[in-house]
Amino acid sequence: MSYGPGVAVPGEQGKKAPYLPPRWFIRTAWHVHRGLYRLFRGRVGLWRPRADRWGTLRLTTVGRRSGQQRAVIIAYVEDGPNLVTLAMNGWGAAEPAWWLNLQARPEATADLKDGRRAVRGRVATGAERERLWSRWREIDKDLDAFAAMRPSETAVVVLEPR
Repeated sequence: MSYGPGVAVPGEQGKKAPYLPPRWFIRTAWHVHRGLYRLFRGRVGLWRPRADRWGTLRLTTVGRRSGQQRAVIIAYVEDGPNLVTLAMNGWGAAEPAWWLNLQARPEATADLKDGRRAVRGRVATGAERERLWSRWREIDKDLDAFAAMRPSETAVVVLEPR
């Protein structure tokens, strides 16, 4: 479900939904980003997070049905040795395929600006989820409004070194 600018956010009376580009634009941006990463052989497209900004990593999972490697570029923040991301699919209703793959086979690799890491994915729950969600909220003030656009809770995914 997508809300346009000026549409009320469910559960937040009087608060308007932040602008979300059309789905075709989001998907095109993903394809361009991956294309630049491939074209420049990984020298362009990934960056480290800063205190006020998320970074990007290339996550490679194994397809839950195909058994083939699947790669996607996603945003992340650091939490000690862990990498933390949100399973949001461009704030679309469906769960992202990489998250479904990670749930079926938690072992993956993360390509970062400064090298590759073997990781194991899991969902954050309880107090850990709240703490990590708050960390993301510091970076994106509209996080709760974007999350309200989804029909289900957005998973906070922790990628632990293995």
